[in-house]
Amino acid sequence: ANNIKSGWKNIFSVFHLAASDQEEAIVELAFQTTGKIITELYEKHFSAMIDSFQDAVKCLSEFACNARFPDLSMEAIRLVRTCALSVNSAPHLFAEHAGMENDVAISEEDRVWVRGWFPLLFSLSCVVNRCKLDVRTRALTVLFEIVKTYGESFNPHWWKDLFKILFRIFDNMKLPEQYTEKAEWMTTTCNHALYAIVDVFTQYFDVLGPLLLEELYSQLHWCVQQENEQLARSGTNCLENLVNSNGHKFNDSTWDKTCQCILDIFNSTVPSLLLSWKPDSFQTTAVIEQNGDVGTRHGILKRSHTHDNSDAFSLFNGLMIKSAVQLELIQTIDNIVFYPATSRKEDAETLALAAADMTGSVALTECQREEQGMYRLLSTKHLIQLTDCLLQSHRFAKAFNTDHEQRNLLWKAGYRGSVKPNLLKQETQSLACLLRILFKMYSDDGRTAHWPLIQTRLIAVCQEALEYFLQLQSEAHRDAWTSLLLLVLTRILKMPDDRFAAHISSYYPLLCEIVCFDLKAELRSILRRVFLRIGPVFRITST
Repeated sequence: ANNIKSGWKNIFSVFHLAASDQEEAIVELAFQTTGKIITELYEKHFSAMIDSFQDAVKCLSEFACNARFPDLSMEAIRLVRTCALSVNSAPHLFAEHAGMENDVAISEEDRVWVRGWFPLLFSLSCVVNRCKLDVRTRALTVLFEIVKTYGESFNPHWWKDLFKILFRIFDNMKLPEQYTEKAEWMTTTCNHALYAIVDVFTQYFDVLGPLLLEELYSQLHWCVQQENEQLARSGTNCLENLVNSNGHKFNDSTWDKTCQCILDIFNSTVPSLLLSWKPDSFQTTAVIEQNGDVGTRHGILKRSHTHDNSDAFSLFNGLMIKSAVQLELIQTIDNIVFYPATSRKEDAETLALAAADMTGSVALTECQREEQGMYRLLSTKHLIQLTDCLLQSHRFAKAFNTDHEQRNLLWKAGYRGSVKPNLLKQETQSLACLLRILFKMYSDDGRTAHWPLIQTRLIAVCQEALEYFLQLQSEAHRDAWTSLLLLVLTRILKMPDDRFAAHISSYYPLLCEIVCFDLKAELRSILRRVFLRIGPVFRITST
């Protein structure tokens, strides 16, 4: 081995050929020899063998891609990780050793990337793109382990090269053609890669944020637009993880991009066809929604009945995914602004407070809790952008929930199976989040300059909500609104007199109407407190 110099390239070329063979004895022998070279000889003679390093990792990826020998594939991937140790321990060797003709054009600093890290990471990405699920999952795991372990030494332009490789995993042109294979690829490999990329971003955000954040946001946007529910949900979850982990490092421009990403995801996943779908015309509208141009697909209306059914299934599936993403996005906004689970705890506290109020007089005070969400870091402009998005979501859900004829049409056509479709969760959760943000800003001393604008918006939203509640026909629908009304009324009760008066002046007739409904006991109790307070605030009674 000590006397072999340029011959290593030829040796690895032979093993590369053997790696794709179907004869077990040949593959096994070639692999054992390759393994011996990498585990034993690299330690002693790496400087003499450095010219053939690219050939070595290429040879290993070929072993990994031989589907006939899965155990060997896993071993080959393990050896690639061993090669990473060799690169990391000897960057100076790559820099000093300009043995290749084209190395003249590469700076010394970049040689370890061009001839060491890049070929190694690229070989793993090739395994990901070519192999069956278990092998590609292992390759993906090792790829990200190497990046997380050694990324500290990467230069900014190296990261750019690396992310070109990583984003290829999501490339539509490279995804499998078959629907089931494509669905499996998205649910497993794309999903796995997405979470891993966000982890890498968080670990190296100071370098990667300014460099690649917009590209990552575009990738997240792409994920939520695919007709794959698992991947679409992961897109919003990853956005939430990224912002909650790194938001404290964001500047105003980063928040601009982040809010824009949320708005883009929201606008591209509004299931607007739910409001207009008709059994005889859905093909045309579906094509318009997908392509924006019906003229390019004239033949679409002339298909057979079986096509119609499969089209309806595909269209309905797409609409269900969009509805799911809308819900996820509302939760994402809530979790970003207030931190996960905070709002749920607040709702439980409000309900407990109302229940306690039924048994005796309880002081309604603002519960002080540690700020964990991104609320403090978001400017009023950004928060207002998010509230606009939530209000739009709420109004869309309301429009659908009150259109009983349209819901019956979809029900009969099999949308959502045996249950009459509704967007009740979207209707209530979007409004709850919107109200929480506005109430929070309204009591924030750091935003006094914006209080008049916030008050106008808050009164308009509450008024619209109470008017809508009065129109609800079903008791179940009204019950779903109990927590919303409790939220509004308890927050109003906590206000100082001047604000209380401004709000009640707008809602008084509506509150009088609400009294006529069969309300939950907790809600009746809080409503009673509102009316009791109206007396002294408006000087009707002395106490």
